[in-house]
Amino acid sequence: MGAAMRRIHVGNALSAFGLGFTVPYLYVYVAQVRGLGSVTAGLVLAVFAVAALIVLPFAGRAIVRRGPLPVLLVALVTAALGALSLGLSASAGTVLLSAAALGAGQAVMQPALATMIVDCSTTETRSRAFAMQFFLQNLGLGVGGLIGGHLVDTTSASSFTLLFAIEAAMFLVLVAVMATVRVPRAPRVEDASGQTGGGSWKQLLGNRAMVQLCVLGFVLFFACYGQFESGLSAYGVEAAGITTSALGTALAANTLVIVVAQFAVLRFVERRKRSRVIAAVGLIWAVAWAVAGYAGLGHGSQTMATAAFISTYALFGLGEAMLSPTLAPLVADLAPTGLAGQYNSAFALVKQLALAIGPAVGGPLGASLHAPYIVAFLLFSLGITVLAVRLGRQLTDVQNQPSLARSRVVTQSGAPADAAVVAEA
Repeated sequence: MGAAMRRIHVGNALSAFGLGFTVPYLYVYVAQVRGLGSVTAGLVLAVFAVAALIVLPFAGRAIVRRGPLPVLLVALVTAALGALSLGLSASAGTVLLSAAALGAGQAVMQPALATMIVDCSTTETRSRAFAMQFFLQNLGLGVGGLIGGHLVDTTSASSFTLLFAIEAAMFLVLVAVMATVRVPRAPRVEDASGQTGGGSWKQLLGNRAMVQLCVLGFVLFFACYGQFESGLSAYGVEAAGITTSALGTALAANTLVIVVAQFAVLRFVERRKRSRVIAAVGLIWAVAWAVAGYAGLGHGSQTMATAAFISTYALFGLGEAMLSPTLAPLVADLAPTGLAGQYNSAFALVKQLALAIGPAVGGPLGASLHAPYIVAFLLFSLGITVLAVRLGRQLTDVQNQPSLARSRVVTQSGAPADAAVVAEA
C-alpha cells in the first residue's frame, strides 16, 4: 500500500466517522432540540437523498473531466459548510438548505474516493483496496456513532452545535490531508475518446454488462441496506417484539461480523468468479430473511425470537463482507479508459435510488404486513442470485475472475501451466 492509498483510506475512514457522528441524531436534533417537529425532521432526511440524486450525475462528468481529487476537495468544503450551518440553524428553511449542502457533499465523496482507489490500484490489488475501504467505513460509522452518542444532550442545543462543528472541522482537516495525495494521472475523456458528457452516458447505457450490474445493484441495496433502519427494524419491533436494546445489539452484530470476517472472506472471494460470489450472497440473504420470518412469525420464546433477529443482521453482514471486494472493483473493470468516475457515479446514483425507495416501501410493509414483507424480500434475495448468474454471462473471463489474468501472466513468463492451475485452487 503506497502513501497515496494510505491517505485515501484515511479519507474513507474520516468521512464515514463524520457520517456516523451526526446522522443518527439528525431526527432528534431537528424535531426535538430545535422544536421544528417530526414533519421537518422527516424532510431533512429526505433532502439528503434528493440532494444526492441531483448532484451525482454532474459529479460523474466532473470527475471524468477534472479528476477525482479536485471534485473531492470541493465536496469536502461543501459538506463542512453544510455541517457547520446545520449546527447553527434554528429555522426550517436554514435547516433544509444546510442538510442539502451536507448531503450533496457526502454523496459526491463516495464516487470521488472510489475513483481515486481505482487510479491508485491495479486489477490485482483492487479487491483488497475496496475491502479495506469497506472495513474502515464500517469502523468509522460505528466509532462515530458511539462517540457522538456520548457528546449529545437533548436538553442542550449547544451540545449538537459542538457535534456539527467537530464534524465540519474534521472535513476541513480531511481537505488538508487529501490535498497532499499524489494520484497517478489517469486518462481523461479528452485523452481517451474525445467524447462529450452526453456521449459518455450513452456509452454507459450501451454497456449491457454495466446496465445489468446497475439493476442488480439496485436490488441488492433495496433488499438489504434499504431495510436496515426502516422495514426490518419495524418488523422486528412489531412482529417479533424486539426491544430497542436488542435492535441496537443486532446492528452491532452486523458491524462486528463485517469487521471480523472481512479479510477472511477476502481470501475466499479473490479466487472465485464474481458472479458466483454475488449469487451466493443472494442465497445467504434468503436464509437471513427466512430466519427473520421465524423471529416474527414463529411460535418460539422471546429469547429465541431475539436470537434469530440478531442472527439475521449477522448474516446480512457476512453477505456485505463478500460484496465489498466484488462490486466496486467490477464497476471499475467494466469502465472504459478514462470513464471510471462516470461509472462510479452512476453506480452510486443507483445505490441512492435504492436507499430512497427501500425505506418508503419496506417501512409500512414491515410494520403492518409481516408475512408478505418476509416473503417479498426473500424472493428479492433469490432474485439477486438469478440476476448474478445472468450477469456472469455478459462478463469476460478476466472481468468475472481477475485471478485468471495473474495466472496467465505467470504461465506466459515461463512457469509451468500446472503451477498456475495449482495457484488458482
